Amino acid sequence: MPINPDAVGNSGAEAAINWSSKDSLLYALGVGAGITDPTGFELEFTTENSKDTAQRALPTQVVVMGAGGMPEFGDFDLAALLHGEQAIELHQTVPAEGSAVGSGKVAAIYDKGKAALVRLETTVNDTDGNPLWTSRSGLFISGEGGWGGDRGPASDWALPDRDADQVISYSTRDDQALLYRLNGDRNPLHSDPTFASMAGFDKPILHGLCTFGFTGRALLHGLCGSDPDLFGSMGGRFKSPVMPGETLDVHMWNEGNQALFQTRVGDRVVFDAGVFTNR
Repeated sequence: MPINPDAVGNSGAEAAINWSSKDSLLYALGVGAGITDPTGFELEFTTENSKDTAQRALPTQVVVMGAGGMPEFGDFDLAALLHGEQAIELHQTVPAEGSAVGSGKVAAIYDKGKAALVRLETTVNDTDGNPLWTSRSGLFISGEGGWGGDRGPASDWALPDRDADQVISYSTRDDQALLYRLNGDRNPLHSDPTFASMAGFDKPILHGLCTFGFTGRALLHGLCGSDPDLFGSMGGRFKSPVMPGETLDVHMWNEGNQALFQTRVGDRVVFDAGVFTNR
């Protein structure tokens, strides 16, 4: 059957989530930590045994740490699915290793005409039942709209009419996707030249969540003084793919109790409508 608009509120089964020190180190390397200064800057994220340096997890690591069972919302062609939106909210600082329990639900399904927008929400609690993080994603599924449903709220995000208050740039490695895929996403679009060619790309593209992780590192260092304890939430929309080896420029604007951000490669926007809050 196609997308089921009545699936809103459906929940998946709870599932245990476990991550190790090694998992956190691998994720940090996968989103570029340590590239600029392997023996100094970001040692707390890239090593677990440096003198006077306790290991920490990057806040955006939560996107690869599990989500509980996937709730049912219909049947569709997976080739029609596009990961269009991603947001995270941290209720506690995520430790470098630990255990938690996650559960997912269908938060909303909107009719975009030629596509459906399915919004999924995952809630993760620590082993004492206290909220640890919430992850939200938006999936655009082409060919699944047009049933006359709610189109959803319009975005009120607007690019500030001034230069960014700060810009942090990170270069990705030519083999960045091969490294990032070890965190669990083995989609051949990011590794197999033949598969990427069939999808219309000259070569495998970078994972969108890798771009998200690079962007999160810039926000952490630029807006939190590199302290994960101060990282509250970030979210936005994937705009265009990134090729491994390209340089990401994260533009940030301070707007009262939040910051707006946009990630670009040159003049091309790759992550848009970004909103960040401190915790």
